[in-house]
Amino acid sequence: MKNAREMLIDSPLGQEMIDAAGSPVGVARMDVNGSYAGIGDLLKEYINNGSEDAWNRIKAKIDFTYENLDLALASLEAETGFSDEIGKRLKKGQKLLFKPNVVNPFNIDFQTHGPGLGNLACTEWPFIAALMRWFHDKLSVSYYQMSIGEAATSVTGVASFFSLMNPDGERITPEAVIEGRSGDFYGGWGFYFARRYLADSLKPGAVDDPMQGYRESVTGEYIPPGHVTDKLMVYDLNQLSDEESKGRQVQVPGGINYAAITLHKVVVGGDPNDAKDLEAYPGCILVNVPRLKVHMITLFTNVIKNLGIGLYPMQFAGEGGHQWDYSVPHAPVPGMKGGVPHEIWIPEIDIKTGYPKRDQSGQYVVKETGGINATMIDIIKAVSSQDVFMIHVVDAIEAINADHTGSLLSEKIPEGMVFAGLDPVAVDLLCARYLFSNVPLRDAMDVDLDDGTGGRFPQAVPVPTIEGDAIATSSGYDCPLSRDRCLEMAEKRGLGERRYHVVGSDSVTDTPIVSLRGHLGTISNGAFVDLITDNLYFAISKMPWDLQKTSFSYLDAVDRLAGTSLKEEFLDAFSGNGNGIVTYDDYGKRGILGCMMYFGGKAISELGMDHARSLSGFFVARTRILKCSEALWNPEGHDLFREFLYGAVCMTAYRVSQVEIEGEDPFLPGLRWGKGRWPSFQLARYIFMGISLYGEQFPNKVDILSLYGLAFRYADMTQNGMRYAGEIRAEPDLEALDRYFSELSSGGKPLAFTFYIPAGYENIAGAAVPNVEVTDDANRIFTVSFADGSIWA
Repeated sequence: MKNAREMLIDSPLGQEMIDAAGSPVGVARMDVNGSYAGIGDLLKEYINNGSEDAWNRIKAKIDFTYENLDLALASLEAETGFSDEIGKRLKKGQKLLFKPNVVNPFNIDFQTHGPGLGNLACTEWPFIAALMRWFHDKLSVSYYQMSIGEAATSVTGVASFFSLMNPDGERITPEAVIEGRSGDFYGGWGFYFARRYLADSLKPGAVDDPMQGYRESVTGEYIPPGHVTDKLMVYDLNQLSDEESKGRQVQVPGGINYAAITLHKVVVGGDPNDAKDLEAYPGCILVNVPRLKVHMITLFTNVIKNLGIGLYPMQFAGEGGHQWDYSVPHAPVPGMKGGVPHEIWIPEIDIKTGYPKRDQSGQYVVKETGGINATMIDIIKAVSSQDVFMIHVVDAIEAINADHTGSLLSEKIPEGMVFAGLDPVAVDLLCARYLFSNVPLRDAMDVDLDDGTGGRFPQAVPVPTIEGDAIATSSGYDCPLSRDRCLEMAEKRGLGERRYHVVGSDSVTDTPIVSLRGHLGTISNGAFVDLITDNLYFAISKMPWDLQKTSFSYLDAVDRLAGTSLKEEFLDAFSGNGNGIVTYDDYGKRGILGCMMYFGGKAISELGMDHARSLSGFFVARTRILKCSEALWNPEGHDLFREFLYGAVCMTAYRVSQVEIEGEDPFLPGLRWGKGRWPSFQLARYIFMGISLYGEQFPNKVDILSLYGLAFRYADMTQNGMRYAGEIRAEPDLEALDRYFSELSSGGKPLAFTFYIPAGYENIAGAAVPNVEVTDDANRIFTVSFADGSIWA
């Protein structure tokens, strides 16, 4: 590879030299179908039916991933010799600590054992299995010198939920959630099966058994890493409240949001002045394994994000009790890391309502911080200051588009990529450029958009344009990376550099992978060939931040046609410096993200209380945002989310423009929508609200996965023995509401609940929706009352 980089090669720009400066990043590309795609269904077959054929096919897929990982990691090793540093630290007693992203640990459904929504959010356990085997087989690292550690947002809440659902009545520990198995109970992430694969892959005569440590996960027995000699342990990095000796406060060099952060000693090691503590906690070699995803707040989720939020412990309370320093709510089971700043202006939350407090003049009480970038960089600086060696390996075999949380809106995109490096800034920059630029090198050079680092990485996007009496779709370019300051800040604070060169191989085409002017490509017959995504990546929850050219062009168009000032209102709410650009630092001065974190945290916290609370919690979290988007819809007169939801309306308008039918717009006579034509803002807003209430099939049908469906399922459970929806909680019968409505039309007895909604949404497909009542009462709108006296509000 060095010789290849030192040679002039043909490129679309003429003869050029391959990049050789900056931090090395190892890259591999593989066939997605040969890798972990489809393992979820095979695992279901293995768990439910004991199919050895299914297990052998799983192993073959992980073998394939393992072999292809070597294309990236061996190339990185050749450039950096990182194995020498690992060897030195292993001799000191340190262990490899693998830190995946397990944000939504429902990879294995606890009832069906099939693939759950976690497969649309988490680092895949088969990827971890292949990676651990690589360190074991290629670098001769014993499995007893490895561990898994995670401080995932929802693992604690899911452990409580699984404990409630476990028919044996036994407690399911957070570590067992990560394992995916606790005795006869299956559900969670799936590391138990990574252990099984690693055990099956051992060579004859091996003495390290990767199954050792599983029992401790199930029982919750905690052993400090320095005292572990014959186990591969799983560590819940959230839990510091049960034993004071687990955590240590670490100073943050140049801290912005934090001068000091308390972290699990599994990560940062013991007290340097306490030999006994250092023996128990010798420090770690941190193997950071994020999954490449879009994100609802930051530009994306990757290397810095997986550590920068993922290492904050949920269950640490410096003042004792449940007054968690980094998470909300202040309940026995916290749900989200809403205690750390996720935006520049953070609110003072009223813990009774979840809304920001107001001062005597009616202004929201907020405090200025360094925002989420400072939050993330602070903790990585703290960890780095403790002499923690890090290597970053990105799971981008199936990248996640649309929604990073693992919901029905999340999309798996087959990319087949792996990125690996020692420099978090360099790896993140390369991954961001790959994810958010779908334009070949030659064309990119002709687009006058700088990505903020001197590079040309435009994203081809749809652009709404007025053509006659329609808002048609034309083509244009945007560059979301140019609106993100995270990597610039990270470089200034010494985390790494925004220069890189690429080494690696593409097993699909059997060619070397390189970079040219930062652009990823292969060398085929002495010429550079672009290696770019075919997809348009953005988070649907923040379309105006990600697809700003698209969103602002749409708002411009509807403002001109309808005489409104929507774009100006959005900019007034969010543009930090009034230059017409909204960056990823700009979320206004109302503390909306803090409120959203509180709402979501409370919902996750209530998961393990009972099944009813798990339904009502998510209902209330979602409806609070709707209630506080219009002052008349809540008794306090909040309109916190009014302009923020303009983005959701833009997203709806984009989807309407893509449908393959056409229709007349009832709000702007003469305007047509569909087949590339965009609707009026009023129509898009109406559809957005209808989808929020009734689901994705609005206005034709009510979806059981909607807000209405949540209320229906609770009524069905408490009044009807789940006869309609069925007992599989993650997979309710999709035809349940059709049967219910049909029985009512034939004189059947209705379930006793009432969903209160604003006028205009009481009919679906020309018929009144049962159990719905129109109201303009600010106390009742978007609430539900039930026959048992309970009220979701």
